[in-house]
Amino acid sequence: MTTATAPRPVGELLREWRDRRRISQLDLAISADISTRHLSFVETGRSAPSRDMVLRLGEHLDVPLRERNQLLLAAGFAPVYGESGLDAPEMAAAREAVRQLLTVHEPYPAVVVDRRWNMVDSNASVALLIAGVAPELLDGPVNVLRATLHPDGMAPRIANLGEWRAHLLGRLRREVAATADPELSDLLAELRGYPCADVVPEVEVPKPGDIVVPLRLRHGDTELSFFSTVATFGTPLDVTLAELSIEAFFPADAHTAEVIRSTPLGPPAG
Repeated sequence: MTTATAPRPVGELLREWRDRRRISQLDLAISADISTRHLSFVETGRSAPSRDMVLRLGEHLDVPLRERNQLLLAAGFAPVYGESGLDAPEMAAAREAVRQLLTVHEPYPAVVVDRRWNMVDSNASVALLIAGVAPELLDGPVNVLRATLHPDGMAPRIANLGEWRAHLLGRLRREVAATADPELSDLLAELRGYPCADVVPEVEVPKPGDIVVPLRLRHGDTELSFFSTVATFGTPLDVTLAELSIEAFFPADAHTAEVIRSTPLGPPAG
């Protein structure tokens, strides 16, 4: 026997997003150009917001597009933001742009991930990063955080595992706070449970000369060092595009650049 869960009122959801963003009712009312009294009535359910009001408040609260659709549904309106597959005809230009970015970045690795860090696409150079990762971590949708920090994943090859782990967990923690995604929260709890013999710093404090947190990766009898950049679509109106990000890895030193340019793609020999 199952018990159906009643949908939550839109006012309750809006108040939760406002609390999550740490914005006062007055500040949100001023920002969205509505009266504090009206906002209070919406949050308490005394007033039913219009479709435009839901969209306006979602925009000013920086609610992700997927959750804005949920707000609309809770208010009795149809979603307005589509969620197209990457293979859909209307996604052709975006698909081509992503593929171009991946291709021109070679011979350096680049990967495309969705909101939950599942790999959507990558270039051939990613083989350098995932060499030695257990096959079960690469079976089906590959979660790049799991494949990176799992003891059967990249973790044994990461020379600064504690530092890189702190960096990734910090990013994921901020995404959990921004999206309220329960699956991301579960992933964060899972990753925190992985063993790590290295010291995991609470705060990333730079040493003299440091400008980024590098990924220092053991590769055969040498060590490679990378930093990464993250690109997203600037004006997405589709849920799929809004949740895509492209992480591109660049050599952090001349040695890494030389090794990658002078050796074939893939795992080291021997």
